[in-house]
Amino acid sequence: MITIRDIYKSFGRQTIFEGACLQINDGERFALVGPNGSGKSTLFKMLLGETDIDDGAIQISRGSDVGYLPQENAPVSDKTVLQETLKGSNEWDARLEAEAKAILMGLGFKVEDFERRVSTLSGGWAMRVAMANLLIKKPTLMLLDEPTNHLDVDSLLWFQDFLASYQGAVFVISHDRSFINTVCRAVVAVADKTLKVYHGDYENYLAQKEEEGERLKDAWKRQKEEIEDMKDFIARNRVRASTAARAQSMIKRLDKMERIVLPNETRKMRIKFPQPTRTGVRCLTLKQVNKTYDLKDGGKIKVYQDIDFEFERGWKMAFVGHNGAGKSTLLKILAGVVKPDSGERIVGYNVKTGYFSQHRTGMLDPDKTVFEEALDNDRMNSELMVRTVLGTFLFHGDDVFKKTEVLSGGEKSRLSLVKLLLDPPNILLMDEPTTHLDMPSVDALIEALKIYEGALCFISHDLYFVNALASHIVHIENGRPAIYPGNYEYFNRRQKQIKAEEEGDFSHEKKLSLPKHEKGVNRKELRRIKAMERDLLRNNKKFEAEILKHKKEMEVLAEKLSAPEIHSDYAQVKSIGDEIAALKKQITEKESKIKKD
Repeated sequence: MITIRDIYKSFGRQTIFEGACLQINDGERFALVGPNGSGKSTLFKMLLGETDIDDGAIQISRGSDVGYLPQENAPVSDKTVLQETLKGSNEWDARLEAEAKAILMGLGFKVEDFERRVSTLSGGWAMRVAMANLLIKKPTLMLLDEPTNHLDVDSLLWFQDFLASYQGAVFVISHDRSFINTVCRAVVAVADKTLKVYHGDYENYLAQKEEEGERLKDAWKRQKEEIEDMKDFIARNRVRASTAARAQSMIKRLDKMERIVLPNETRKMRIKFPQPTRTGVRCLTLKQVNKTYDLKDGGKIKVYQDIDFEFERGWKMAFVGHNGAGKSTLLKILAGVVKPDSGERIVGYNVKTGYFSQHRTGMLDPDKTVFEEALDNDRMNSELMVRTVLGTFLFHGDDVFKKTEVLSGGEKSRLSLVKLLLDPPNILLMDEPTTHLDMPSVDALIEALKIYEGALCFISHDLYFVNALASHIVHIENGRPAIYPGNYEYFNRRQKQIKAEEEGDFSHEKKLSLPKHEKGVNRKELRRIKAMERDLLRNNKKFEAEILKHKKEMEVLAEKLSAPEIHSDYAQVKSIGDEIAALKKQITEKESKIKKD
């Protein structure tokens, strides 16, 4: 369908692509990955014909069409949502209109939104309209640049299902690892000015890339040794008449030898952020809280009525629910950013809250540079640490000396995140913190929040991020928050269980299956199942803690065993070896007791 053959592209002295090749066939699903500035967006623009190539060729088969969803640039239009969705369609009939409405509802719009003017929507919602317009056109190849940035979890899952049944090809730039693994069948890496395809998911790409790196290092070491041997031979033999000819021949071989060059190693950032002061057990409590918003047409929308909510020390809670369920409102009430109409917000002992929104206006001093803003806190962090953290979150080189007034929305969001992490409160409340971050930055943020000793509440559409961090899921539906222990994977399994219980279908369950003759379940049986599930979770956590303890004991014993002074003491060596073997056996036994499903 599309052939990229030996393309060359440079901007001034910087070469972006040199001899890059790629074949995209009908129905293929590729994720395009690479560091910032490596040329991902440039490649998309060349495929669209918006940027010329300097050499090589891009061939698109006759009859193929390319559709594009940019990362930003939402449509500005006075058309209605439905009209903008159908813009450019050749035929507008009842079938196409029904399909457009289904797509819009899948992306989170309600029926009453169809006649709203696009010009009245926020940038994020306008981008969803642009996405709906692309999906209804069904191009042969869809180029998607960070398509999940403006979606909530529900619309993201719908979008993934849509792409699973889509007949065309998909080429996507995304920092959302879970999305890549679900949608794409291969990863195209931009590296060393070329394009290389790795079949499989993102983890497989990382594993293959690591193996390639090790092989290249081994080859580099062998070549280095060979070069040293050749130089040594030349130095010893070039002045001797009997061996001078051989030495001259070796000099020529050495000059012609193509040197193996190791790529700049991308080290995984491990940043130790300062830790906050300790709070009491109960951090934040809401009692009988009510919240209603006034609508422009004079009506009212009741978001919460008489809700109670508790948030404890050490919890890392992810809020999920369909768009408009009240996730951001609950986060803002907990943060004290929005006041409830009635009810109490009770702040626990020694609690200091910090709220992060992806839309931060007026929070940065326009006269300060990025570096000055990052330094501006009570922690007295070293300049080296601040520069390192800024680099991790994509402020490189002279970027740190830009005034904050000239930063883009994404840059302001990232800087606000840096400020929060360099002087963290003991309660963090974060709304879509991974937006505008690349994968290494997301990984660095996950590592920072894993060791963060305060409590965390967050909203994120990035399921990889949610599953990596969440100790609890808060599902908000019909104005009621329900708390589930575990990450999103566990919550999703539990939701399927509940649905099956309501329908009387337990056939798909493994761990809690009922006898086949049972056609339904009463309340008593439901309580029994829930109790079994709680016991299962508690036992799993107990076994995991014991396994971790045994592994640490093994590390101590292994360190003792490596000490040279005990090697002559056979009895002591045997005793330590027996202890390690016993611990391994206990670990194996406890791992077998952990229920995976």
